[in-house]
Amino acid sequence: MNHMEQIALDMDALMRFAFPRLAADAPRLATGGLVTRMRTGGRILHERLGDDAWRSAVGSSSDTVRGWGAMAIGAAPNIALANRLALVRPFADDEHFAVREWAWLALRPHVTADPLGAIAALSSWAYDPAPNVRRFASEGTRPRGVWSTHIPLLKHEPHWGLPVIEPLFADPARYVQTSVSNWLNDASRTSPEWVRETCARIGYLGSPHGARICARALRTIGPA
Repeated sequence: MNHMEQIALDMDALMRFAFPRLAADAPRLATGGLVTRMRTGGRILHERLGDDAWRSAVGSSSDTVRGWGAMAIGAAPNIALANRLALVRPFADDEHFAVREWAWLALRPHVTADPLGAIAALSSWAYDPAPNVRRFASEGTRPRGVWSTHIPLLKHEPHWGLPVIEPLFADPARYVQTSVSNWLNDASRTSPEWVRETCARIGYLGSPHGARICARALRTIGPA
């Protein structure tokens, strides 16, 4: 139901139950923080199941197992970013909030390694009919992110992210609006004037959604 329950979860036992043939690897899940254990689960699935890892996990009734499936997509080597995005999309649109978090965190190292390529690929996701998918585009490219490495380019030159976030200023979904405001708040810590100018240019014009986004985006630095 929440991250505290996830932290308390015995992933070692879950691995033994969900994938009995992987029981010998299950003790690897007994140590480390929550994100570390989730990434370890993804690596185990990919090491042992190869490209069947995410197919084996996506239909599981366990949100944690589905999260391992998402992490396996990030752990797999030699997959082009566009292909990873196609594979992770079902996890990005999962019914459970945690799986959606693991989806963007799984690809975060690849987004960080090629932010411009990621923005180009995700710009179309900003127009997707599914709000969860639109939210992935914003959350996955946040300059600072949560539980993830920062993206220096977007911290200091956040205008590169406009193809993803600008269409979302008019997004009707609160879930998406919150992500966009957090994206801008991240950027405000290193590029405050750009955030103020962006909100003045598009945030307050024509859409009450944009006004809400900017009110939250400026919570750290305040308006000009």
